[in-house]
Formats: sequence, C-alpha cells, structure tokens
Amino acid sequence: MKWILVAISVVVLIAAVVVIIGALLPKAHVVSRKARFRQPPAAIWEVISGPPMWRADVRSFEELPDRDGHKVWREVDKHGQKIIFERVDFNPPVSMVTRIADPKLPFGGSWSHQISPVDGGCTLTITESGEVYNPIFRFVSRFVIGHSASIEKYLTALGTKFGEQVIIQE
Repeated sequence: MKWILVAISVVVLIAAVVVIIGALLPKAHVVSRKARFRQPPAAIWEVISGPPMWRADVRSFEELPDRDGHKVWREVDKHGQKIIFERVDFNPPVSMVTRIADPKLPFGGSWSHQISPVDGGCTLTITESGEVYNPIFRFVSRFVIGHSASIEKYLTALGTKFGEQVIIQE
C-alpha cells in the first residue's frame, strides 16, 4: 500500500512540474527552417500552393468558402484531427502566408513560406509564428516534440514528393 501511495505521489508531482513549467513558458514562439531543392521555384510553388494530398500525414482535404477574400480549407490528418487553414497572403511564385483559422484548437499561428532561387534549384524557408495556449501542450511542444517538428516533417515530405533527400537548416 505504501508503494502505491509513493507511485501516485510521484505521478502527481511530475504532472504538477509539467503544468508549472508549461505555465512559465511563453505562449508564442517563432522558429524557421529551410531546405534546398533541385527544383525550379515554380515547381515548388505549384506543389505547396495546391491541395496538400502530397503529404502522407494528410488523410483528406476540403475547400471551404472563402473568408474576406482568403482561400480557406480543412485538412484531416491521419489521426482524424481536423484543422481549418486560411491563406492570408499570396505572392506567386515567391511567398505565401497561411494561418490556422480555428480558434477552438489548443494552438494556433501562421506559416510564412519564402521561395528563393539558387543555382540548380531553390530554397524554401518556412517561418512558424505559433502559439500554444494550454500549458501542458506548451511543455510538450517545447521539450518533447519541438517547435520545429511540423516544419521539418513538411520539408521532408516535400523532398519525398520530388524524390530528393533534403537537408534541413536553421
């Protein structure tokens, strides 16, 4: 019986530490990653500005009615999570900004995509300006998953789409 009490106390203590540290972390973060591709900017632009079905983590995609002149869509990931996105800036074939347009989620923010030509291809730089509202998710995002994990997964998937192995840089 004593060991059960000790085990429960340890779990409660760990949970409390996670909540406290998460509450002390800033809600907002900014992180950038870039990768070089052996593709012309127009090829990268065509893929990233179209339906996201080239990404293995996207199970379905649905266009929604535009809001304030911005393209809006819903993605459902392989775990069934639905996220609504909105494209708030569009400058083909150089840059675009998308943002999460669902205030009910425990996180939000935007991604700025910048395509720059280089010899033999281009680079794609993605900057995430994110917010994590829940202190537990904030702790997990910062210390377990990492704020840049989604960008790195995206850039790797884009490389796979073109049959390239990409090196991701900060």
